[in-house]
Amino acid sequence: MKVFLNPGHAPDGNPDPGACGCGLRECDVAKSVADLVEHYLTAAGVEVVGNMQNDNLWEITNTANASGADIFISIHCNAFNGLAQGTEVEVHPGSRAGKKLGSCIQWQITDSLGTVDRGLKYRPDLWVIKSTHMPAVLVELAFIDHAGDAVLLRNRQVEFARAIARGVTDYALQ
Repeated sequence: MKVFLNPGHAPDGNPDPGACGCGLRECDVAKSVADLVEHYLTAAGVEVVGNMQNDNLWEITNTANASGADIFISIHCNAFNGLAQGTEVEVHPGSRAGKKLGSCIQWQITDSLGTVDRGLKYRPDLWVIKSTHMPAVLVELAFIDHAGDAVLLRNRQVEFARAIARGVTDYALQ
């Protein structure tokens, strides 16, 4: 199995750090978690063929499509009003394999970290999951502007990464 990782938003937050809250920036959390996911997947014998953080969505999807990846995972943090919390995974409604991958990752995160399970969200409009040629998901780890979720995003990045890696291996075994 070959995996392409996409930590959300611009490297170093320039020009777009993504969502910000509770002293955190989405670009930093996403990159840290993606690097850890790469480490755990590699240790499990899964080949990571890309770990690309970029604001150019066309470049990301073209690079992923040319990489030979079997699955695509984009990693993000959610934000809303400081009250919403939990984990959700965005999937393209036409992808059964994407739904299966998303379910595996969603379950692993919510079970391991105890985050609120916001479920799978069907998003036909998200460029990175509709323009890739392999099963693709966009993981919203937790809400960066919720005090409790922000503590998890700050202090439990290793657990988020392990959960995503386990979700990938669960998917591969099904």
